Amino acid sequence: MSKKVLLTGANGQTGQTLICSALADSCELLAVSRADLDITDADAVLQLLASIKPDVIINAAAYTAVDAAENNADVAFAINAGGPENLARGARIHGCHLIHLSTDFVFDGSKNLPYTPADKTDPLGVYGQSKLAGEQAVRRILPEHSTIIRTAWLYSPYGSNFVKTMLRLMKEQDQLSVVDDQIGTPCSTLTLSACIMAAVEKRISGIFHCSDGGLASWYDFAVAIQEEALLIGLLDFAIPINPIPTSAYPTPARRPIYSVLDKQATVAALGCGQQHWRLALRDVLKNF
Repeated sequence: MSKKVLLTGANGQTGQTLICSALADSCELLAVSRADLDITDADAVLQLLASIKPDVIINAAAYTAVDAAENNADVAFAINAGGPENLARGARIHGCHLIHLSTDFVFDGSKNLPYTPADKTDPLGVYGQSKLAGEQAVRRILPEHSTIIRTAWLYSPYGSNFVKTMLRLMKEQDQLSVVDDQIGTPCSTLTLSACIMAAVEKRISGIFHCSDGGLASWYDFAVAIQEEALLIGLLDFAIPINPIPTSAYPTPARRPIYSVLDKQATVAALGCGQQHWRLALRDVLKNF
C-alpha cells in the first residue's frame, strides 16, 4: 500500500521539482499551494489533515524574501514559524511524520568551517530568525516524528532564483558585478528532492543538512553559470563579471559570510550522495 504524502508549497521551486520527480510515482501525492491551504490557518490545517490522513507531510511552504522580511516580520514569522507549528500540531494529532525544510540562514557565518546540524544557531536577520523559530516549534512538538532538512543557495528551472536572474542579466547587461566574499554551496532542487524522498522512505528524526558538494562565492557561481550556459547555447556571448565585496552591495538584511553546510550526517543517515555543485548546475541548466 503506497504512502499518502501531503506536500505544501507546491508552486515553489522545491514543490515543482518534487511533483515532477519519482516521488509522484512512488506514493499517493497531494500537492497544495497557498491557494489550497494557508498553513498559518490552524483550523484549515487540521481540517485538511483529518480529511486526507497523510502518512507524511513535506513542508516546502515558506516566506523566502530575505530582504523584504526585515520590514515584514509579522508575515515572515506567521509563515515560517506559525505555519510549521500548525503542521506539527496536526501531525501529532493524526500520527504523521513531518519533513520540514529550513535554511543556512539560521547560522551567523562566523565559524569559517562547514556547519554541522549540532552547531550553535544565531541568525542575523528576520528571515533566519523566523526559520529557526519554525525549526524549534517542529522539534518541540514532534521530537520523534520530524525530519528537518536545512539547505542553501537553492536554484532550479522553476520560479525565481540566482541562476535565472544571472542568465537574464547576462543577456541584458554589458557587464555584471557580483559579491565574492560570501561563501556557501549552491544546491540544486534535484539534489534536495532526492534527500527529501529518502527522508519520506526512512522517516528518520533529526536535523540534516543538504546541499551539493564543494564551496563557492556568489562570484564563482555567476562565472560558472556563464561558462556552462555558453557551452550549451543558453547564452550567445560572454560579458565581464567583476568581483566586489559585500560592502559594495548593501542590502536591508545581513547575510552570513560563510554558510557551507556539513553533509556527513545526511549521507550516513539518508544515503544521499552528493556531487560537486558545478556538475549539479550543469544538470539543471540542461532543463532550462
